[in-house]
Parts: sequence; structure tokens; C-alpha cells
Amino acid sequence: MAEPRPLAQDNLGLVHLCANRFRNRGIEYEELYSAGCIGLLKAVRAFDEKRGVMFSTYAVPVILGEIKRLFRDGGAVKVSRSVKELSLKVTRLREELMLKNGSEPTVSQLAQACGSDEESVVEALNVSLAPVSLTDSGDDKSRQIDIPVEPPDEDITEKLSLRQVLGELDPRDRQLICLRYYKSLTQTQTARVMDMTQVQVSRREKKILEAMRKSLL
Repeated sequence: MAEPRPLAQDNLGLVHLCANRFRNRGIEYEELYSAGCIGLLKAVRAFDEKRGVMFSTYAVPVILGEIKRLFRDGGAVKVSRSVKELSLKVTRLREELMLKNGSEPTVSQLAQACGSDEESVVEALNVSLAPVSLTDSGDDKSRQIDIPVEPPDEDITEKLSLRQVLGELDPRDRQLICLRYYKSLTQTQTARVMDMTQVQVSRREKKILEAMRKSLL
């Protein structure tokens, strides 16, 4: 088993990638990142290289699990009493203006109606939003609002695994793959850049892709 500290430091990028998928969902990024770091450390402690699984593949679900737990627990963000009171006032005014005008009031209209600034109104509106459930528990759904969220686990894992395999390639092989699949050059164009023949590029490309497939399985 790898040493915990270096493995954790080398994979902090996993935490950022996972945390970024949950930005602007009611919890500060710093809290998302902190929860993700806890998940990363748990993954480092439990990871076993003998299982033949890449660390990124194993760690991503653990990191996401800790972030989702933060949402289930309601986060650590504390709301002041004054903000709660403004939230109740803004919610009431919003409903009144909707009934009166038949349309959703703007933030500026709400700010003018309650005698507050727009920034405070936005904060109050965020407080009034119902807690978001990121997972379907199957229990009394009337008590929660479920917003469809694209499952990030598989997408993130695939990208990170591919990046890891690319990083392990010989520099010249990595250049060939980047030219072909990231810069979309033809085999003939790639051959010119790398001072090879088109046939050499074709043969080498097949060998590299086959090796990458085996590494990803």
C-alpha cells in the first residue's frame, strides 16, 4: 500500500474536480473541498494496489460520497437571525407581488419593496430555498425537492483514468496521441511533425492504443 501523504498530495486534483461539480448548490466551495479532502484521505487509507484498480477509479466515489454527505447533513453554513427574518419578509413580498402583477418579481423590485439592497435580497432568497436532495431515498418525497443531477462518478473517473494512462506513456508516444486525438491532426500531418512516415505513425498508434486499453481495463 502506498504511503498516505504523498498519494493524497498527488491526487488533490481529484477533490477539485469533484467539488467543482457541486458549485452554486447552496454550500460554499471551501466546505465542498474540505469534505472532498476527508473522502480522499479515507480512500488513501483503504486503497489496496493489489486489487488492480487505479487509485482515481477507487477514490472518486469515496470523495463524492463525503461531498454528498455534506448536502444530506445540511452543510456547515450558519445563517444569522437577521438574514432569516429578511428571508421571511422577502418570501412574503415575493408572493404578494406575484399575485399582484402575475409575474415573478425582479431582485431590484423586491429590494425596493422591502427597503434593502439587492445583495441582501439575493442572500435571503437563497436561504428560503428548500434543501436539495442529491439522492433519491425512496422515502416520503413530499418532504424534499429532488433536482436532477447528472451522475458525475463515471464521467470523472473515465477522464481521470485516461489522464493517468496518458501521463504514464513515453513522451514521444504521448505526443503522438495528443497530436492525433487532442489536436485532430491526420496521420500524415502527425508524421510530418514527428519526422516519421504515415505507415510508422499508423503502426505505432495502434500499439499505443492497445496498450492504453489494457491499462484502462
